Amino acid sequence: MKSKEQKDPKEMRSGYTTGACATAATKAALTALITKKVQTESTITLPVGKTVTFTLEECVVTDSFAYAKVIKDAGDDPDATHGATIISTVRFVDSDDILLDGGFGVGRVTKPGLPVPVGQAAINPVPRKMLRNIVKEVLEQNQINQGVSVKISVPEGVEMAEKTLNGRLGILNGISILGTRGIVVPFSTAAYRASIVQAIKVAKENGCDHIVLSTGGRSEKFAMELYPELHEEAFVEMGDFVGFAVKSCRVQGIKKISISGMMGKFSKVAQGVMMVHSKSAPVDFHFLASLAEKAGADQELLTKIVEANTASQVATLMEEANLPTFFNIVSEACSNACIAHAGDGIAVETIITTLKGKLLGRKVVHG
Repeated sequence: MKSKEQKDPKEMRSGYTTGACATAATKAALTALITKKVQTESTITLPVGKTVTFTLEECVVTDSFAYAKVIKDAGDDPDATHGATIISTVRFVDSDDILLDGGFGVGRVTKPGLPVPVGQAAINPVPRKMLRNIVKEVLEQNQINQGVSVKISVPEGVEMAEKTLNGRLGILNGISILGTRGIVVPFSTAAYRASIVQAIKVAKENGCDHIVLSTGGRSEKFAMELYPELHEEAFVEMGDFVGFAVKSCRVQGIKKISISGMMGKFSKVAQGVMMVHSKSAPVDFHFLASLAEKAGADQELLTKIVEANTASQVATLMEEANLPTFFNIVSEACSNACIAHAGDGIAVETIITTLKGKLLGRKVVHG
């Protein structure tokens, strides 16, 4: 799949969730089964109140079942499921129920802590409600009182799931059918925050009282090497949302948090910046110089730090000066800042590594 062209955020196009696509496919398939006519489009109303018409990739109807395919368009969001083929297969059943299930490529829940019970297909509550409502709507419009089986499948789902956190969350063999609003907003911070909270809940439900938060994949890998005894669920990628992730852990009763990252982002955390995106706040080199002075840096080195271009450059200067206590001082400042943000009653450990995984600093503070 080709990577998406970078655009100005204001010009970015929204897309549609897997739940919306599954709902559109289900309406088309059930309509085809009832009318015995192949459908080419499917119009539904999303949870946000917007009415959208989906073009069908394919629709097939037989005497006993029908299916319809919708290709997911995530707009300009870097969504792992962009381009996925969402298939809904429907058939009548000898009951009054609406039976929902996942077929190939839709994950199955194997761990507690998710909004779907263990053993069920990973179709989240809002998409489940959307699917049930659309089936009822089509049946009522055609004055039919009969049970319906709906099975959602995604041919590329197993492969796509490898690019998501599903395996970590205990959702196996496919993607999840998601979406609370029906639309995908490019680079949605709300969606990322929700994924952090969900991952922490799963970790807690699986007995983890020590959570390791990382700013990215490399930092998480290094942390896993430091804590081989911890279960996989204990490791949660927080991205730039340091403050939000730490506070979420405290709210959910986690007793110990380790945060793993590199000097660039953690130099900001040390000074109390809890959202560490590159554009969120500049690195305060005077602040870093004050920490370096505590570690024993002379005036010449302090001047170099103040005039540095990046926090990584400061790290290099301190390593060359053989002043390793600097990194423990930065780590302690990070831990203290996290406790000040989240509140007492939690222990925070900060782990600072290099891009190649060398451990620079490590400090635990008990709040």
